[in-house]
Amino acid sequence: MLDGAMLIWFVLTGVSLLLLVIDLVGNSPVSWVQKLAWFLVVCYTGPIGLIAYLYACRRPFKGGHDAATKAWWKQGINSEVHCLAGDATGIIIAASIVPAFAITNGWDIVIEYAAGFICGLFIFQALMMIKMFNGNYFMAVRKTFFAEAVSMNFVMAGMIPTMVLLAAVWPDSMEPTAWVFWFRMSLASIAGGILAFPINAWLVHKKLKHGCMTLPGADGAAAPKMGHAATEPTMDMSHAGHDMSKMDNDMPKMDHDMAGMDHDMPKMDHDMAGMDHGNHEMGSISFAAQCVWVVLTFALVVAATYITHFFTPVTF
Repeated sequence: MLDGAMLIWFVLTGVSLLLLVIDLVGNSPVSWVQKLAWFLVVCYTGPIGLIAYLYACRRPFKGGHDAATKAWWKQGINSEVHCLAGDATGIIIAASIVPAFAITNGWDIVIEYAAGFICGLFIFQALMMIKMFNGNYFMAVRKTFFAEAVSMNFVMAGMIPTMVLLAAVWPDSMEPTAWVFWFRMSLASIAGGILAFPINAWLVHKKLKHGCMTLPGADGAAAPKMGHAATEPTMDMSHAGHDMSKMDNDMPKMDHDMAGMDHDMPKMDHDMAGMDHGNHEMGSISFAAQCVWVVLTFALVVAATYITHFFTPVTF
């Protein structure tokens, strides 16, 4: 029965990856980091990841990407993708190596946690946000540490129980060359992704993380018929001569108004620049609040591991 379930799962995962790559190459106006993140997430979560992509990140038509992805839950999913791609990749790499050392499952967890955090922070979070910090990579690492830490802890709180419990049920799943190893990791990634969604949505809401970011100019101009209706009335040509005469009489007033508008343009440009800058500014919370959040979410990881211990011993 397990073999049949794995066969179906991997076939669906292969089809999902094919469909994803076709869309990422020909239709997606997002950065290469975000494309790579989605590719890895669908590798690990199969059709579930593809469904998330179709709803949360896929461009429905040219010029419609920003409008299609602006909902808070879509931004939360896109934010989570960067974390899950990096964390799960680091965890899976570590889980593929540690069996060779025949260490206890408790130390397995510690090494996998460290690998997931390093991969998630230094690759996916920092590289995704580097442009927000004027290309300063180390500044991006420092500024994204908090968001990665709390998000990673939620991912691990979901992945650890799943990995440990399934390893006890499927002893062969500890061997990275076995198909059941990858099936176990897929299920653990799904569990971690589900648990980490609320915190990522909150982080995006507080502007502590970014969600789906359309590359400038990659999507073209905003598409027509996006909820905007023309308000200009149709001109009645029978009154055109009268209207033109009236326009001639109004020209001095219009010239005066245009002069006033020219005078106000520097202020408008300044205000618009401020608005644009504000749209890309990151939010912040106090250092004390960050520490509390990190400690509480790490306690969640410890609690999840402790509860798992009652079902399958976790030893050091």
